[in-house]
This record gives sequence, C-alpha cells and structure tokens, in this order.
Amino acid sequence: MTETEQTGEEAAPTATLPLDAWHRAKGGRMVEFAGYWMPIQYEGIMAEHLWTRENAGLFDVSHMGQLLISGAGVAEALEALVPGDISALKPGRMRYSLLLAEDGGILDDLMITNEGDQFGVVVNGAVKWEDIGHLRENLPDDVTLNHNEDYGLLALQGPKAVAALARLVPEAAGLVFMQAIPAEWRGHPIGISRSGYTGEDGFEISLPNEALEAFADALCAMDEVKPIGLGARDSLRLEAGLPLYGHDLDPATDPVEADLGFAISKRRREEGGFPGAARILGHLEDGPPRKRVGLTVDGKLPVREGAKLFDGEDEIGVVTSGGFAPSVGAPIAMGYVPAGHAVPGKAVAAEVRGKRVPCTVTAMPFVPHRYVRKQGG
Repeated sequence: MTETEQTGEEAAPTATLPLDAWHRAKGGRMVEFAGYWMPIQYEGIMAEHLWTRENAGLFDVSHMGQLLISGAGVAEALEALVPGDISALKPGRMRYSLLLAEDGGILDDLMITNEGDQFGVVVNGAVKWEDIGHLRENLPDDVTLNHNEDYGLLALQGPKAVAALARLVPEAAGLVFMQAIPAEWRGHPIGISRSGYTGEDGFEISLPNEALEAFADALCAMDEVKPIGLGARDSLRLEAGLPLYGHDLDPATDPVEADLGFAISKRRREEGGFPGAARILGHLEDGPPRKRVGLTVDGKLPVREGAKLFDGEDEIGVVTSGGFAPSVGAPIAMGYVPAGHAVPGKAVAAEVRGKRVPCTVTAMPFVPHRYVRKQGG
C-alpha cells in the first residue's frame, strides 16, 4: 500500500513553470524535478554545458522559492536560524547560508540578500514549502514572511553573460560577485544579482511572471545566448564543486562535514547562538568525523550517486553526485569519506554494477571558478 493510499491524500500534480510553453516550443525535453516539469535539455547536455562555459546560457530556475522577510529585528531573527553574519550584511550585498535544524543538520542551503527595507531569501525548489513552514514557525511574530509567487527567476551564466545582459539592463555591468540591485525593464521592476550556481560569471534575474517570456526572448535573440537545461546545470555545478541539496546536503549532515565551513562567519564562530552550534563548533575545532570530497575517476565509466566507496575491502563512504564532466573530459564525482581519507591523492574505489572502479580523492573545484570579484576582495 502506498503512502497516498494509507493517508487517503492525493499526490500533488506536477506543477508547470510560467515558461512551460516557451520551453516546449524551444524543443526542451521536459522531466519532473522538484515537483515541476522542467527542461532537462534542448539540443544535448554536453553541447549545452560547453556552450555555457564559452558563451552564455539561460536557465529557468523559477521553481526556486523567492521569499521576502521584513520587520523589526529581522537580521537578528534570521541569525537565530542560520550560521551567517546577517547583521553585518550591507544593503545590496548577498550571502550564501544554511538553514539549520536544531542539531545542526542542514535543512537547506540558501541565498540571503539585504534589499534595504527587507531581506530576500532564495531557497531550493524541492524543499521550499518545508523551508517556509520552518521559517514561519521559528521567526518572531513581528517578522513578516511573504512568498513571492508572482515573480520568476532566470539565471544567465557564462563569460559572455555580462555583455548580453548589459544590452537590456546596462547597470548590470557594474555589479561584482554577490552584489544585487533593483532595476527596471520595459516598466517592470526587476532584481539582478551577480551570482549563480555554475562556477561561471553570471547573473540571476528576478522578474514578474508576465515579463519572463519577453525577457527570455530578448536574451535568446542574441548570438551568444542559448536556453540551457537542467542536465547541463547539474554537470556545471558538479565541475564547480558545488553541492546540491537533497543529494550532497541533507538533515543528517552538518556544515563542517559538508565542507561549507566558510558559511560560518568569524563572529558566529566566536558567539555561537545558531542551531547546533555545539556540534558545529566542535567539528570546526576538532575536525568532523567525515567530509565531502571530490573524486577523479579512472577510466570512462561514470560513478553515480549512491555508489559505495571502499578502501580495500572496507566500505568507507558513498558517492552523492557524479557523472561525466564535459570540461574535464572524464567522469568525476563527489561524496563523503571518513576524515582520515579526506586527503587529496588518497586512493579509494567506487562500486559500479558490482565492479570496483578506482578513484582518487581530489580538491574541488574540478574547474576553476570565474566569478568577477571586487578588486582586492
């Protein structure tokens, strides 16, 4: 008997993005992801991946949750739930952070932007309803949370993204990595940040649902821009060594194990005051029992999520993401191994269809990040 039959509830139907018809008209092959129909590819994952590395790729990430949080003491209220220094975040700046369970496990990774009179928070689509419930339950009554369902989110990524976007919104060219501004396009209020999840330079653009199609058309009319699907987004973020929630991150994993210690700011390390601080600060001090690492793979056989990792005959860990890396020209993976094995050059093996495939622990990213940072920053 299924869970649905047991509870008598009907499974929620797969939702469609505001640009669903646009994707299909462009030849997008649609798959179910995070509760939505999303394009996994248009002309092919490898071609789309390499196009983004060399030109500019347009991704529809409107399945993400866009939240607006405001009210008295909002920065301090957020700091009670995440390990980042939100109070020190200046208007127009953004920060990667983590929504933590009471024991320090990761409920989601998210982006927080100081928009002046409020904070914008972008959460992962697969857990956005859980995140909203958690935030509403744990934020003080005088802090207001709005889920901005009237806006979609596009990501323009790649070395030619800045030239393309600046034709439509010239002020975008003045941004640096992790900086955001409000802007306007054809009378529509939009938000632009120099950010993304591919390791490339690029932007995320939040704009009203009714403006999405015209904006996407305007970008894709440019020679350097093509629509890119979910498949290439995954291979790009894997090469960049970026974890995906629900695969590389979950409630059983804390930020230090996940190699995300950078998200715990200096002040928070000194003061604590966030969920699971004792566990997390202990792991920062003494080292975690296990750690997320990169893996290079010998041969051509891809090592996928769920593959067990071995040192000799001892099972030591598991692969959480893996596949062929077009820019590397070989399979790569990431996964968790005991801290003693989390040393670049350490030989391990992954079990693929009953066969042991030699792998080597390696530092990440596999492909260098190309973010445009503030000079001297």
